[in-house]
Amino acid sequence: MGPDGRASVPGRVVAIRPRGTDAARNGPTDAAAGGPLTSVSMSERDLFANFERMRREMDQLFGDVFGRGGMPGRRAGFRPAVDVIYALDPPRAIVTAELAGIDPDELEIEIEGRRLMLSGTRRPSGTENDVYQQVEIERGQFRRVVELGAEVRGQEAKALYEDGMLRIELPLL
Repeated sequence: MGPDGRASVPGRVVAIRPRGTDAARNGPTDAAAGGPLTSVSMSERDLFANFERMRREMDQLFGDVFGRGGMPGRRAGFRPAVDVIYALDPPRAIVTAELAGIDPDELEIEIEGRRLMLSGTRRPSGTENDVYQQVEIERGQFRRVVELGAEVRGQEAKALYEDGMLRIELPLL
């Protein structure tokens, strides 16, 4: 790591900043009877329909926190996959993050105690005029906090971004 707190990466620089000390249902059902409600007045049916509509709208706003089936809710950004291993010679934590398609200049790496924070943005590819058939690659901003199992010397961290993988080596105390 250089004196400016940035780690050298082949052709790129990645900042490392130590901190501190080192599915909708088809309608209401009567669970006791095991089937759809049939002998309810119209106003009661409307009441249940409003609750169902309200639940769908809340799921769209906040995501389906109760894990119901149906269409998965979209959330902003994504959560990159991360591996953490501990090597003995020399003693260090090695964190590998899958960050394909991310400009290393837009990556931020912060270390605070036993926490490693990764953040950045995966920008959309293509142009506004493109028509997509299928979109599975998550884009947008991300922030990932990795809780390490040991104290590290953040100021001695080294980062390497290669082939879409970010590898950070953190010497153990």
